Amino acid sequence: MNAWEDSRKQINGWVEERTEGKIQNLLAEGVLDSLTRLVLVNAIYFKGNWEKQFNKVGTAERPFHINKNETKPVQMMFKTDIFNMTYIGDLQTKILELPYVGNELSMIILLPDAIQDGSTGLERLERELTYEKLRDWISPEMMYSTEVRVSLPRFKLEEDYNLKPILSCMGMPDAFDSGKADFSGMSSGNELVLSEVVHKSFVEVNEEGTEAAAATAAIMMFTTSVRIIPDFTADHPFLFFIRHNKSSSILFCGRFCSP
Repeated sequence: MNAWEDSRKQINGWVEERTEGKIQNLLAEGVLDSLTRLVLVNAIYFKGNWEKQFNKVGTAERPFHINKNETKPVQMMFKTDIFNMTYIGDLQTKILELPYVGNELSMIILLPDAIQDGSTGLERLERELTYEKLRDWISPEMMYSTEVRVSLPRFKLEEDYNLKPILSCMGMPDAFDSGKADFSGMSSGNELVLSEVVHKSFVEVNEEGTEAAAATAAIMMFTTSVRIIPDFTADHPFLFFIRHNKSSSILFCGRFCSP
C-alpha cells in the first residue's frame, strides 16, 4: 500500500542484520514518504575481546563522579597488568591503551586527572583535541609500557543523532537546499536533495571486551627508578576511541560522562 513504508522496514531489517541486532529501527516511522527518492545507508559492527580480560569476580560497585558534586554507582572492573600508557602534562590527562585479541585494534582512553570545570571535566580536553594531536599523543614514541592498576566502569551507550545541522556547519549546506543540491553524478535528473541524515550508535564495554555498532542513513607519564605502580582510575568522565593500529584510523569514538 505504502511503498515507502515497506522500504523503511526493509532498510531497518538490513541494518539490524548487519549490526547483529544492536541497531534497530534506524529509520523511524514517518521518516520516508511519497517524496522520498533515495536513501543512502551504511552500517558498521565491531565485537572484540580484550587481549587481557578483566576478572568478573573482581568487579564491584563503586561511585562514579559525574561532576564535582554528584556521583552515581557503577560496576567497576579492575585489572593490574602491563599496558601502554602516557601522560599529557599540558592537559593533565592520562592516556591508556587496552589492546584487543590479536593487537590489530585497541581502545584508547583519555582520562583527565580530575574534574576541573563546572561540568564533566572534559571541556578543556575536548576544546584542545584534534585528530593530529591525538595521533601524536598515542604514537609509539609517546607511549611506554608499564604495569598499571586499571579501574574501568562496565558501560553501555546507545545514541541517536540528527546530522543535518552538523553536516551543514561542516560545509555541505547545499546538499539540503533544493535550489542548490547537485547529485547529477547519481541521477541524470535534477530532482535529488538531502532532507535528513540520521545516525545511531551502540557501544558496550565489559570484562570480556567491547561490542560496538553504528549506522547512518542519508535521506537524500612520568618515570622513576623507584617502582611505583601507577593507577588509572576511570571514576569520572573520559573519552574513548577504538583504533585500527596499523593505519591509525579511528573506527569509533565516544565520551562516558554518566552511568
